[in-house]
Amino acid sequence: MKEKIEALMAEVEAVKAATKQDIEDARVRLLGKKGSITALFEEFRNVPAEQKKEFGAKLNVLKTAAAAKIEELREAMENSGAAAGAAASDLSMPGEPMELGSRHPVSIVRQEIVDIFRKFGYDVAEGPEIEDDWHVFEALNFPPEHPAREMQDTFFVSEGETAQDGSKHNPVLLRTHTSSVQVRTMEKMPLPIRVICPGRVFRNEAISARAHCIFHQVEGLYIDENVTFADMKQAILLFAREMFGPQAQIRMRPSYFPFTEPSAEVDVSCNICGGKGCNVCKGTGWLEILGCGMVDPNVLEASGIDSKKYSGFAFGMGIERIAMLKWQVKDLRNYFENDLRFLREFNTEL
Repeated sequence: MKEKIEALMAEVEAVKAATKQDIEDARVRLLGKKGSITALFEEFRNVPAEQKKEFGAKLNVLKTAAAAKIEELREAMENSGAAAGAAASDLSMPGEPMELGSRHPVSIVRQEIVDIFRKFGYDVAEGPEIEDDWHVFEALNFPPEHPAREMQDTFFVSEGETAQDGSKHNPVLLRTHTSSVQVRTMEKMPLPIRVICPGRVFRNEAISARAHCIFHQVEGLYIDENVTFADMKQAILLFAREMFGPQAQIRMRPSYFPFTEPSAEVDVSCNICGGKGCNVCKGTGWLEILGCGMVDPNVLEASGIDSKKYSGFAFGMGIERIAMLKWQVKDLRNYFENDLRFLREFNTEL
């Protein structure tokens, strides 16, 4: 053992390198998993107990010397390269390349949804995130006692004016859905109307893997003469096949929304298992993607549209939900924590 240590120490002191590859070869030969010094440490296990202290110290000195020699060669190589580069520098060369970022996955899916509906003839409409009660609730047929008006769902900015009878008028709040943009569109845009309304919304909910107090929606609205439920179903089916592939199927389940009647929840066939059933779709073969319905006549009348002449449909979906289905992201919080390891996975989407 003593002779082997002395021989390796001499080899370490004699190591020379002309290239970076020479340095790496020397490191692997001496300190790699199958290197000479590593093999000595394996052999050290068989040394008699009374000799372990002596040879253990010598082995540690050998390993430290080898690591120092490798680092010394690297520094010498870098210094010589820097000196050569300084002597032959070309000021016309571009600077060091900068790492490119990528669009956020929510932005990627938002743009994809917008592009799909633009192909169908929809315009894009946007509105303020800080809204009043009329555009978020009252004009959308929310009765005064509706749970969404309570503090557990909505972030209120101000309570609004108080009338003589003690009632509150037009409080200011953070919008809970982008349907408020639909109301503003119906108030200002001439008929027929065909728009989608992407944007950020806020709800007073506990943050978890499946819910967040901030998220993004895309809502759609189509109003014209003789618009039917069949028109809405066909539009949603076309969207599903553009987003999830031509094999996608949809199903509609009866539901309730104050601003549409009749209303439905829409499921799309699971794009992971092809509708056969898996852990993502919980064995059902279906994944919920959006809510929809025919615009309630009260909503049309509140915005000055003749409900006897015009009809329409509306739909809304969570962008994070679509992104989760598209990329099988299981935790909604990933979209808001700015973890570069997560965001770099979407560099290919540029």
